[in-house]
Amino acid sequence: MTGNCAIGVQVQRFAEEGFLVLPGFLPPGLVGQLVPEVDKWVENGWRARSIEACLRPDAGPPEVVELDLAAHGELAAHPPLLELLGHPALLGEAFVFHHLHSDRRPAAGAGKSWHHDYEQRPQRDRRLPMIHALHYIGGLKPESGSLVVLPGSHHEVAEKDARSRLGTAPLPGEVVIDDLPPGSTVVLHSALFHARRAPAAPAPTAGSRYLIDGSYCRTGAKWPPVKPYWRQILATARARGLGAGRPELFAERHFDEYLAPEGHRA
Repeated sequence: MTGNCAIGVQVQRFAEEGFLVLPGFLPPGLVGQLVPEVDKWVENGWRARSIEACLRPDAGPPEVVELDLAAHGELAAHPPLLELLGHPALLGEAFVFHHLHSDRRPAAGAGKSWHHDYEQRPQRDRRLPMIHALHYIGGLKPESGSLVVLPGSHHEVAEKDARSRLGTAPLPGEVVIDDLPPGSTVVLHSALFHARRAPAAPAPTAGSRYLIDGSYCRTGAKWPPVKPYWRQILATARARGLGAGRPELFAERHFDEYLAPEGHRA
């Protein structure tokens, strides 16, 4: 009950702050299935192949997508997550799955500059919310780096890289998230500026940093896909019967045609 109350308070502040921190949100059984799937995704070269398919669409779609993996598909349509996203303060009842990324990085790996992930070209408004659910299936520890968020910055209409020149430098008002148990989830308004900050004292023995990043957006406009093979991903979800009872969750009609980023166009 205490946990539910804490989530309720955060949800009510989401419109203002733009993020929720949900320690231990995912059940241990699901986490236990996800870890070996991420290992397989990385070690079999499937992640590298998915990146190549985005950088070089002429190379053709990948043979395996994240939602082909049993537990990854379950995570994308995890009922408690969908219930949370359906809260009026987040996406409301009408929303669609956008994409899923899965990765395993060295705990002492490099950081990632300040950025946001709201998909809109050009960036012009924040009329419809888009949300990223960052699933830290192995948790977060100070020695393996931190997630840093800038509360309220999702109200700005700015390009994704508007703060990238700052690297991962501390900013006034930032919140550092670096101590979470396995199976924790951080929910962000996709327009919220955030960064991955490398640890001050890297600990190579800290283990790997696991992150599965799922994105969802409110319906009401056509959203730009981020992967050229986005139809394959949605078709995989539908074929697996994911999101039962939510026919629009993996519907294609909510998307525009894929347009490669400027730097990746032929």
